[in-house]
Amino acid sequence: MEPLNVFGKSLKKCACGGNNKITGYTRDNYCRSILSDIGTHIVCAVMTDEFLKFTYKKGNDLIHPSFGFPGLVEGDCWCVCVLRWIEAYKAGVAPPIILESTSQRALEYISPKILKEYSVRNYVPYDPLS
Repeated sequence: MEPLNVFGKSLKKCACGGNNKITGYTRDNYCRSILSDIGTHIVCAVMTDEFLKFTYKKGNDLIHPSFGFPGLVEGDCWCVCVLRWIEAYKAGVAPPIILESTSQRALEYISPKILKEYSVRNYVPYDPLS
């Protein structure tokens, strides 16, 4: 079955202008979850310094490169765990979300109102084939 975004349309790749970092649990740039994805990486978020520092303090270092992981900086797009995003939301440091690239499953965890409030407008998609 084709993965859908929060609008019920085809899920788009999670990528930002200039960012060629491959994300997604299956490293295909799609924020979708499969059975082995216990983190549920379904939210396409635009990294902020505040979120990166927050998740680092929680034990998930997304900042520093390691074992083939490139490390992230503010402005990078990344598929994040839905529960970590919610945790950051409650702490006041949730990053913006690209709704077209966020799995429809996110609606099981986050209200449409909050998703809309954190939605990114005017993002520049990165297309590695262009």
